[in-house]
Amino acid sequence: MSPDTLLSDYATARVASRIWARDPSVFVGPEPDPAVADAIGNRLGWLEAPTTMPSRAAEIEQFRRAVADDGLTDIFLLGMGGSSLCAEVLRDTMSVPGHPVRLTVLDTTDEHAVRTVADALVPEKALFLVASKSGTTVEVTSLERYFRALVAGRGLPVGRHFVAITDPGTELVTHAANENYRHVFLNPADIGGRYSALSLFGLVPAALLGISEGTLLAPAQEMAAACRQDSPVNPGLRLGVFMGANAAAGRDKLTLLASPALAPLGPWIEQLVAESTGKQGRGILPVVGEPLGLPSGYGADRAFVIISTADDDAMQAAADNLEIAGHPVFRIQTTPEMLGAEFFRWEFATAVAGAVLGVNPFDEPDVRGAKARTQMQLAAYREKGGFTIDPPFEETPFYHRRVHEGGARPGAPGTYVAILDYLPADPTRTEAVNRLRASIRARLGVAATHGIGPRYLHSTGQYHKGGPNTGVFVLVTSADATDTEVPGAGYTFSTLKRAQALGDFDALVAGGRTVVHCHFDTPSADVLTRLEHVLSTLG
Repeated sequence: MSPDTLLSDYATARVASRIWARDPSVFVGPEPDPAVADAIGNRLGWLEAPTTMPSRAAEIEQFRRAVADDGLTDIFLLGMGGSSLCAEVLRDTMSVPGHPVRLTVLDTTDEHAVRTVADALVPEKALFLVASKSGTTVEVTSLERYFRALVAGRGLPVGRHFVAITDPGTELVTHAANENYRHVFLNPADIGGRYSALSLFGLVPAALLGISEGTLLAPAQEMAAACRQDSPVNPGLRLGVFMGANAAAGRDKLTLLASPALAPLGPWIEQLVAESTGKQGRGILPVVGEPLGLPSGYGADRAFVIISTADDDAMQAAADNLEIAGHPVFRIQTTPEMLGAEFFRWEFATAVAGAVLGVNPFDEPDVRGAKARTQMQLAAYREKGGFTIDPPFEETPFYHRRVHEGGARPGAPGTYVAILDYLPADPTRTEAVNRLRASIRARLGVAATHGIGPRYLHSTGQYHKGGPNTGVFVLVTSADATDTEVPGAGYTFSTLKRAQALGDFDALVAGGRTVVHCHFDTPSADVLTRLEHVLSTLG
């Protein structure tokens, strides 16, 4: 069914009204399992966030003033997935000129990234936002242990430098009380992590960046009102049907192209859409950061969303050329000041796309499996002093290599290549890897994505394991130059990151995926040359 026809049908069937009424049958059929129905009903609080969150404005403002009065200008957000990506978008799109606060997002267990922050840290000026819906996210708890010990080692009152954002009743609430955190923000429990941009997970870092809650929530309120309409003009319904209908027709590689001022929104959209829809062998894979190519270079599995500013003529021309070539294109014209509206539009649209595909967009069943396999690898390391490597590595002149042949063949129509990058953190590498992605598209005719580990585990990881079995996964790891202990955890950051990579390999193999794992003995300067060699062996 075409997107236009389905959009008309959804308007007639009052799908938008049913979502607002928290009707679980929209997503899982007319006779849902009672437990599933209850779970869905308890994950829809994001719908009211634009109108309920203003009630928290005084609490947020009082906190912001106290932080400013204490001279805490270096903010470090410790979080993963939806708990951290929103803050990153806000920092990179809506920064206030001359504002004294600097925000660093740490969503990693990478040894090099952690040590780089620690080496430059001025603890007296630091405030750590410990952001975790569950309160038990392993990356977050590990980072909190490390930086709490570092602050304590300087003889500073630890609680003054820490604040928590979490759900009521979590272990983090108890821990924060025991450690005398300066504040604990309790987020509504019925808002899932990836739908939390307009909740305290977004509003608290926004306030510290000098962005008022009204700046985000006023546009979101207007968008929310528009998304109540049972009409084809409903902006969230339109986008959701476009994504879902195209994916159902085989165009499941949702390629995002954005003006430079709006490009930081891409990774947030990526985690929202991929983790919400990638399950039961279905889903939508956002392709973010890929260099723009000729329309003829894209396969028949592509659909495009163009997010542009009004003055970006080049992006409009690209959209025109893609449409002329026969590719489906959805256009959004906006500005950074309207970011709150885009957060809500995409949240509503993602829920609609889940309805189109017949999946529950509010759970993440395969993420839990990967976490469990990480813990198994850590247990093996503690017991034996080494990890479980099955199948074993084969030696090559450049690296150690092991392969599991699964359901996808490199270069086959409808497949994609996912580069799963656990190499030492290096922000300058992303642009070079994107060029390698473009070369894969040119050589094999398929999309290539780039996920930084372990960050992608909270983003596209659900799609990789729960979505269609069309991915070819290139997992790249290396030894670290240093090995820093996580206080009281019984492991180092290097060990944890390696366990996460191996756990994900095991989870992908268990799901019948095609995986190529290459390990470098040293984090050498020629890592890009080695990675290029790895990718050239595909196909």
